[in-house]
Amino acid sequence: MDALMLARMQFAANISFHILFPTITIALGWVLLFMRWRWLRSGQAHWLTAYRFWTKVFALSFALGVVSGITMSFQFGTNWPGFMERAGNIAGPLLGYEVLTAFFLEAGFLGVMLFGHGRVSERVHLWATFLVAFGTTLSAFWILSLNSWMQTPQGHEIINGEFHALSWWAVIFNPSLPYRLTHKLLASGLTVAFFLAGVSAWQLLKGRVQAHTVPVLRLGLGLAAVLIPLQILVGDLHGLNTLKHQPAKIAAMEGVWQTERGAPLLLFAVPNEAERRNDYALGIPKLASLILTHEAEGEIRGLDEFRGAHPPVAPLFYGFRLMVGLGMLMLVFSWGGLWLLRRRGALGLPRPWLWGLALMSFSGWGATLAGWYVTEIGRQPFIVYGLLRTAEVASTTPASTIAASLAGYLSLYLALLLAYVAVVKRLAEQPAAEYGGAALAGPALNAGSRA
Repeated sequence: MDALMLARMQFAANISFHILFPTITIALGWVLLFMRWRWLRSGQAHWLTAYRFWTKVFALSFALGVVSGITMSFQFGTNWPGFMERAGNIAGPLLGYEVLTAFFLEAGFLGVMLFGHGRVSERVHLWATFLVAFGTTLSAFWILSLNSWMQTPQGHEIINGEFHALSWWAVIFNPSLPYRLTHKLLASGLTVAFFLAGVSAWQLLKGRVQAHTVPVLRLGLGLAAVLIPLQILVGDLHGLNTLKHQPAKIAAMEGVWQTERGAPLLLFAVPNEAERRNDYALGIPKLASLILTHEAEGEIRGLDEFRGAHPPVAPLFYGFRLMVGLGMLMLVFSWGGLWLLRRRGALGLPRPWLWGLALMSFSGWGATLAGWYVTEIGRQPFIVYGLLRTAEVASTTPASTIAASLAGYLSLYLALLLAYVAVVKRLAEQPAAEYGGAALAGPALNAGSRA
């Protein structure tokens, strides 16, 4: 492989590993706030036990997200120096805002959240949890603002090949930000919902039921059941926005080679880029046009209109279907799980269903990565869509050097990922007393607000 492809693979490996952990911490922060509030309001000790357990998972996820994020930022200099030279006037401030507002907020109050219970008042501790949750969401806002600007750039001018902001409002609130941000926040919520349900199902399967197991299982399934229909709706709106601003990406996702009206929705096909057609295609007539344009005879522009400037088709075609397929599984397991839970109770759930939920623990990661690959590969061959090509900003680092560091990254990230899953498994199988879950009767919020 050439240096450009290896550099892209290395950045993809870094961001793939990094994105797993913010996807958990963004929504888990708000879930922890809910658990904390429920304990203070109800006095039910299992909510405090659940809070303590999942705070440990949050801290572990936050730590891995931070260290992988730092490594990723280094690659702007090592692999993509031209990007910061050309677009640094836009990217630099947005990344700086993320650090100065969101990261400092998270890091500042995380210590209070982790170690302050019993040392500060209940109300202060609740506020610390809120500020950490708010910080994770604010961080997502700034990062997705920059990424969305790279997908739908506006509010700038180009002078001597360099991007300069004309309107920061237009740069930050670019046309795709509302859809991407909402889609990502819902994806984080679904990831955490199935993480909660999957770990609880594992505890039931292994006979390690804690006081919080059943309430957390119910919380996870209920959260997923509410969020997945919202995600389908937002996904539809996101698709309409992408069709307007990035039609080549939509054409690759749907395998549309020639512009056509009444395009079928391909359930299965093997994209043949060499001959620019789909082999073994199985589709539903007119449905792609109906979904994407809301008209049965709506027009979808084909890839032939974007020769030399469209992304590779196979990764987008398969990645999109993997994301949608996992979403449909989430719908089935969340709604079906709630129905079974109400009919049989948690202890009466069939073991095959519990195994299914346990296997779905990290399904949110799979859907997130599939969607992220569709988003990022779909921008190619541009790094700033339509304006700056990826090949123009790559470094001149020898391919052998990039390959060696890529191998090192992949080995380390695989080890860390396995360790993360092993630690969560160990925590799930521990007695509650080992993570401080045995104790307190819950005070009323007003009484608990005193030091």
